[in-house]
Amino acid sequence: MARCDKLQVFGIMGTTGMVPVFYNKDAAVAQQVVKACYEGGVRAFEFTNRGDMAHEVFAQLIRFVAVECPGMALGVGSVVDAPTAAIYIQMGADFVVGPMFNADVARLCNRRQVPYIPGCGTVTEVSNAQEAGCEVCKIFPGDVLGPKFAKGLLAPMPWSRLMVTGGVEPTEENLTAWFKAGVYCVGMGSKLFPKDKVATGDWAYVTDKCREALGIIANNK
Repeated sequence: MARCDKLQVFGIMGTTGMVPVFYNKDAAVAQQVVKACYEGGVRAFEFTNRGDMAHEVFAQLIRFVAVECPGMALGVGSVVDAPTAAIYIQMGADFVVGPMFNADVARLCNRRQVPYIPGCGTVTEVSNAQEAGCEVCKIFPGDVLGPKFAKGLLAPMPWSRLMVTGGVEPTEENLTAWFKAGVYCVGMGSKLFPKDKVATGDWAYVTDKCREALGIIANNK
């Protein structure tokens, strides 16, 4: 069962404004990355379902977070169908993220009161997801759609809460553009976790980069 309820998850995302996105087949590495992010001020983290037996890594990670990062909402990403969502919800995922909208996933998550954040690339897709109970929609891929898409969507649909993922960078220019456009939060992956830093276990770099990004976001919210 999830440790954080819907309102807590959305509150965390809206307050901090950032959700790191990460996958590694080694549970020990994933644990160190989450811990480094937590120490940098992150309070919502998305572990992506992208490798064989990823759910087994998540099972170890969720136990680790409960002890070492008690204020962290840990969710799962890259979920494309309801059976996969069910596996992670049973393990205690606090939220579910997908690259696109799936009505069956929405129905399942609604039944269990677990936030479902689907990927959307058009105004119509965002509207359909909202009708299915999705309170936050992921604008994806962000580097293709750009901040102007978010700003344009929010003009006729100002009630929308948008999380942009894809191409988001921990820089003043990039983050300022997205938050000035009106996004609710951002999902950020490889730019927070350069392969060389992960390979050498430079967790202080990850912590510092998270703290820096959160500071920029705080100044633009």
